[in-house]
Amino acid sequence: MKGIVLKSTGDNGLDSRAIHTALEKALENRKESLSKVLLLPPDFTRAHSGAGEITVKLYNMLKDVCHVDVMPALGTHMPMSDEERIAFFGDEIPRERFIVHNWRDDVIKIGEVPAGFVREISEGIMEESIDVEVNRRLVEGGYDLIISIGQVVPHEVAGMANYSKNVFVGCGGYNMINKTHMLGAVYGMERIMGRDHSPVRKVFDYAEQQFIENIPLMYILTVTTHKEDKVLIHGLFIGRERELFEQAVALSQEKNMQFLDEPPDKVVVYLDPQEFRSTWLGNKAIYRTRMAIADNGELIVLAPGLRQFGEDRDNDQLIRKYGYVGREQVLKHFREQDDLKRNQSVAAHLIHGSSDGRFTITYAPGYLTREEIEGVNFRYMGLEEACRLYNPDKLKDGFNVLDNGEKIFYISNPALGLWAYRGRFM
Repeated sequence: MKGIVLKSTGDNGLDSRAIHTALEKALENRKESLSKVLLLPPDFTRAHSGAGEITVKLYNMLKDVCHVDVMPALGTHMPMSDEERIAFFGDEIPRERFIVHNWRDDVIKIGEVPAGFVREISEGIMEESIDVEVNRRLVEGGYDLIISIGQVVPHEVAGMANYSKNVFVGCGGYNMINKTHMLGAVYGMERIMGRDHSPVRKVFDYAEQQFIENIPLMYILTVTTHKEDKVLIHGLFIGRERELFEQAVALSQEKNMQFLDEPPDKVVVYLDPQEFRSTWLGNKAIYRTRMAIADNGELIVLAPGLRQFGEDRDNDQLIRKYGYVGREQVLKHFREQDDLKRNQSVAAHLIHGSSDGRFTITYAPGYLTREEIEGVNFRYMGLEEACRLYNPDKLKDGFNVLDNGEKIFYISNPALGLWAYRGRFM
């Protein structure tokens, strides 16, 4: 296997110098031949990926020998604000070096995953071809090297995030994003999360092998944890080969998945207001805990930054119109309503954000009203009351016994992993 693999031997992660040395090694034989490089880090929603630090290191290594652009892999997310950009990347990279990816308008079609292949990998559940679309700069931008940087972590659509997902979704277009989200939703989240070879991942693998072999692409994959407000990078995997991704998956399964011997009746999740401002992102509280929560259990989401449902106006309006009403009802709307047919990623999101009656979901938002929360089929609790009952400053991650004797399971950031009752996952 080619490539560079660096893993920490203890629990404190890799030190910054070791990471710097590995990045230098990855560039050492090609640095002088480069004239134009594109960096594809995640956006602020992956604040715990370590990718901000790595992007800055790469920029500083390359800025004096070639032109360097940075295009965060936004997918359907809102563009980063200046505040988020500086919080994630610092102020060493000039603002004018950043490019905003527009998933609706900036893409070109480079191929198509055939319907027969989709039928085969989905076990007959879905039979539609999927356009392979990427930001036109990846093909037409004249870059000598494109470096995709990001975190491998359990994911609700792909099974495990990153690798070619960063290209085909993070820098992808309407058709690919919509149809792969729907593919994952109809196949079943519980069959996908925390696993490598999901149907969605197989779509990405097909597209990687068939359509982007000639793009000068290098992947830098991280596996991280978060301890006392510090991101710890436990693994760094640099190269193009899929085997590097598979090694990162194995390490993430070890570091980012927590198996519980008993399913908790009540789970309380806190959403950092800087990171989670929409249910489009904040519903990670649902995705990442649903395999842990007991039948007839309760999920309470403390969301002080929550101010909208979708990451853009069109998606927000569709979520408000249809709501998180359960898989069968969403699929009925999808079959009958043209606006939902045109926005399969929204339909998929509504399925993902529904518990299908197995447990209740209560949001305690900072900005949305009771009417808005209940209008999309969640339960509502005032944030002040929720924080009085479940004070995030006093809770520790894992099981807690409250002063009134109630036992809850607390998660301070759902983006960091996957929690599952052992019997349900296996």
